[in-house]
Formats: sequence, structure tokens, C-alpha cells
Amino acid sequence: MDNWRADGSVTLVGSMPHQDREEAIDLVIRAVPEIPVWPQLPAYKSEQMMVQYLEGLPGIQEGAEDLRVKTDSAQIDQELYSFYEEYLEIQAGSKDLAGSRFQLGPETGKTFYRFMEVLSRLDLPCKAVKGQIVGPFTLLSGLKDQRDRALLYDERFVDVVAKHLAMKAKWQVQQLESLGHPVILFLDEPALAGFGSSAFISVSRELVQGLLTEVVDAVHAAGALAGIHVCANTDWLLAFDSNVDIINFDAYHYFEKFALYKDRIARFISMNRKIAWGMVPTSDPATIIEESAQRLADRWMDQVAELFEGQPGLGEILSCSLFTPSCGCASLSREMAERVIRLTHELGQIMRRHA
Repeated sequence: MDNWRADGSVTLVGSMPHQDREEAIDLVIRAVPEIPVWPQLPAYKSEQMMVQYLEGLPGIQEGAEDLRVKTDSAQIDQELYSFYEEYLEIQAGSKDLAGSRFQLGPETGKTFYRFMEVLSRLDLPCKAVKGQIVGPFTLLSGLKDQRDRALLYDERFVDVVAKHLAMKAKWQVQQLESLGHPVILFLDEPALAGFGSSAFISVSRELVQGLLTEVVDAVHAAGALAGIHVCANTDWLLAFDSNVDIINFDAYHYFEKFALYKDRIARFISMNRKIAWGMVPTSDPATIIEESAQRLADRWMDQVAELFEGQPGLGEILSCSLFTPSCGCASLSREMAERVIRLTHELGQIMRRHA
């Protein structure tokens, strides 16, 4: 995977507003056949970003309307013991990930498994297949205990959630690899937009870095490329220092913030790592309607001229560039989501002529 080239290919962030799984999968395959991604459909509660990855986590209350982990239950010590026992068996090679608590279940994985079935029957010229998983910082800051305190402040669950998601990521990579293409797995970390704010004033950089590294290392150990997606601004040093292969950012709205890290971006690219430019806007229907693929391509060319000042050349930059929507499309209407996906496809066609 060290020599994998992006070559200006396009892919999607993952989430879509559709309820018809066949329709969503077909749309993905037609729009981004080079790097198809299984669509996450949060119209189904079981496929909402955090809910989808809770199976197997100690303390989760089945059927709870809100996301709560009961950290003081009479059974929690036994649940934690069982978790670590299974984790260590898998790490030692005495138990397979398949069939473990870390796989997607029949409901949480319904779209994923159908995507696997469909793609296995097609002979697509894929450069890679993309998956996604909620990032550890986002899950830990979003999940609350019985006292309404984020799990991020419970040392036991900081370790458990990192290992839980590392194994979930590894399982997903193993499944996607069976399709016979290189695999890219993105960590979706929207909560990192809040890192450094008063809400997380006591959370250290070292803690966040350790969380990201544990999951990224598991993705690498499974033989895949690891990406990170943040849909707003953040302290991008967290991404640059986390050993990820791909950084996906909202280039439409936050380019100037990202460009403050010009030297680190240049060093990142020089190490054959990739930037996934979120060029297609997703936040405002009026903006989505008024944009065209050519205007987005021109906007990107202007960004590259400002950021790199001619060095390296356009061809080299495109070799380590992907293009995506700025964020997932789940919050949009189906009509707007499909326009975003169409613009992404058309942007890829333009960029291919320059690669």
C-alpha cells in the first residue's frame, strides 16, 4: 500500500439520506466506481454513526432511547473482564474476529453486508474500496454514563473504547479485503472540531493522540490505508501526528484554516501521504444548487496555487489527492444528496484529465 496512488480519484464520505439500500448502493457504484464506499444510512437507527459501533461494548443498555453506558452496574466488572478476555484471545490468534463481539450484527451491518454481496459480483476497475468507522474521540465524547458524564473522563472506558474500535476497524478491513482490492478505512471524527475549546479544556493532546494512534495502528496491521475525516476546523497537528495516510477536510469552507499548516502539508505529501479535498459543499442547499463541477475544479486550482506556489507541480499534487464532498450527505434531502454525489462524479472526470 506504500505505493498506492490517488491520482485525483473521487469517493464519498459515506452517510446518505436514503432508505432504499439497493438504490443507495447502486448510486455509489455508478458515481464513484474507482473507490466505492458502503453507504451508511442513518435513517435506520441501527446505522447511525455512533449506534452502529456500540455492539459488544461493555455497559451498553439494550433498547435505551439515548446513548448511555451504565458504568456502575453490578455486572460491569464481569463485562469488562469478558471484553478483555476476548480482545486478548484475538490478539493472541486463538480466536477469530469473525464471529466475535467486534463484527457488525445483522441489523447494524445490513447495508454493509448487502454492499459486499453486490460488489463481489461486479468486475469494477477499483483503485480501492472505502469503509468508515466512528472515531474514538467522537464516540467517547458523545457517549454518556448514568451521571450524564462523557466516557472521555472515565479512564477505564477510554482504554476499552479505543480497543473496541481498533478491533471493529480491523474486522471491517478483513471483510473489505475479501473483495480483492486495496482498502481504505476512514475514522469519522466530527467531535475533533471541538478539541481545545472550553468543553474539552482538561483533555490533553497526548490522550487524543493515543486514541487515534491505537485505531490507526490496527488499520495498518490489517493491511489497509487509514484516513481521518473532520468536517470542520480542528487542530490539524493531531491528524498530521497520528500516522494516518489520508487527511480529509472541508476544503470548500475551511481551506484558509487548513492552509495555516502549509509546511506540515508539504511534508505530509512528501511522505507519499494523501489529502482528500472536500470540495463539494454539503451544508447549504442554495450553495449546492449554484455550484458546478468546473467551478469547484477552478476553486481547487486556486487553492493549490496559493498553498504550493508551483512546487510540487500539478501532476504530483494530483497523484496524492482525492476528492470528496465536504461532509456526509445524511442531513440533506435525497434530491440534494444526489446532486452532491453527481457533482463529485463530474469533478472526478475533470480532474482525471489533469492527472
